[in-house]
Amino acid sequence: MSRDVRKSPYNKFTRAMKKLFGVDHRDWFNSAIIVAAGAGTRMNLPDGQTKQMLCIEGVPVIVRTVLQFEACEDIDEIILVVRKDEFDEYRQFYKQYGFKKVKHIVAGGETRQISVLNGLSKVDKNADFVTIHDGVRCLITPGMISEVCTWAYHYGAATAVTKPVDTLKLSEDGVFIKETVDRDKIYHAQTPQIFKYDMYRAAALSAKKDGFEATDDNSLVERLKFKIYICDLGKENIKITTQEDVYCAEAILKSRGGDK
Repeated sequence: MSRDVRKSPYNKFTRAMKKLFGVDHRDWFNSAIIVAAGAGTRMNLPDGQTKQMLCIEGVPVIVRTVLQFEACEDIDEIILVVRKDEFDEYRQFYKQYGFKKVKHIVAGGETRQISVLNGLSKVDKNADFVTIHDGVRCLITPGMISEVCTWAYHYGAATAVTKPVDTLKLSEDGVFIKETVDRDKIYHAQTPQIFKYDMYRAAALSAKKDGFEATDDNSLVERLKFKIYICDLGKENIKITTQEDVYCAEAILKSRGGDK
């Protein structure tokens, strides 16, 4: 099911960039924190089912995500941040799918920001970089992960993004258009978001101390004026949020054929 790194459309490019920058995945210890502690209320799933446990083509969303990180040569360990009431399912997944890089499974907090901090507390003491990813962004591939890693190794921080295709309008009152926004300067933030470990830890703890709340991890690092390289991964790295996203994911997987 997992996509072969050697077949990734990103792999040739990533190898070339690593050669150009003089970096190799073996030079850095990279810890991935995969956050899957949400309730998924917008999907209105039956019997309290969460979107990370929803099956797409017979495989739970979170399992699809973890398998891609397992297959990525740039990732050395995985910390899963999950709902406490789903611990038993994750223990079963660990056995059923033969996870090798999953080192810790920890409970999430009241907010995503707290959940990531919970995961950060379990990161290996030798970690050079930390990679943070939404557990329900299950169409990521090992090649995509490696591409963002390569830029992070060079610049210290990098994030997955995608360009908007629609014309963007700004409204200050939510009723009338004020102006058209230049979409060439706008990006949709995605994950993975990858940072030097010391950089991210400083940003996360500073935000906690100051009571600063953010909707993504880039915002914490931006706040301390660090530069983050933007890496456009295209349109396939979608987040499963609504039922329509499930249909899109199924179509994307079908278009990939056996290379999923």
